[in-house]
Formats: sequence, C-alpha cells, structure tokens
Amino acid sequence: MKTQLSPIARQALKAQAHTLSPLVAIADKGLSPSVMREIDRTLDAHELIKIRASTDDREERAAWLDSICDQLNAAPVQLIGKTLVIWRENPEKAKLRAKALLPVPKPKEKRLTKHQEEMRATGQMKAPAKRRAR
Repeated sequence: MKTQLSPIARQALKAQAHTLSPLVAIADKGLSPSVMREIDRTLDAHELIKIRASTDDREERAAWLDSICDQLNAAPVQLIGKTLVIWRENPEKAKLRAKALLPVPKPKEKRLTKHQEEMRATGQMKAPAKRRAR
C-alpha cells in the first residue's frame, strides 16, 4: 500500500533530498529481492533516500518507483532523471521529533548574591534584562 503525501509535504521532502546522495543503486538485473531488502533497511535508517537507477527506460523507472512504494509502504517523492526519491516514516524517529517539538521550559532567573540583592533593593542596581525568545 502506497503512502500519499500532501503537496506541501512533498515539496519539503524534495528540498531535504536535494543535498542527499543516492544510497542504493538498481543495476542491470533490475529490482531484485536483495535490492528491495537493501532499500527497506535504508528506509528504516534514513526515512528519506535517493535511489539510482541504471536503465534508460523512463517507464521502467516509473514502474520501479511504484513497485517499491507499494511493497515497502513508502511514499514517492520525486522521479527526476535516473534518480528516485522515496520516503517512509520511521516511528522511532517520529517520537524523537515529537519530543523535540515540546515546549521548552523558561530559563530560571540568575541567582544574586546578598550584596547584589541589597544593591537592587536600594535602587543602585538595575533589574536584569529579560531574554528574548529566539
């Protein structure tokens, strides 16, 4: 079953894939079971991968892309030239991303010495400037 992406998600993944190098190559023998296993392992490790196809036949490359996505429950991102770009979410990495999106606790105010507290109380010292959120 092929995963579908929204146009915005597909565009973001294309931008991420731009700097990637192909991690798997489909050679003269075509889409063999060993190549499928390697693609599956690579998707588990990286989520977003590029695959290099050796054939000059555009329709065969498109068929390979559909076949890979159907068998591995992945989403086609892009087919450009001899390069296939596919994505499949890794549940473990999704949990890490969700944790990263949790709100960051506010930093505590710096503790002052007794001398600094006395100076602040008498008005000789300014209150600390508030930090701006980045």
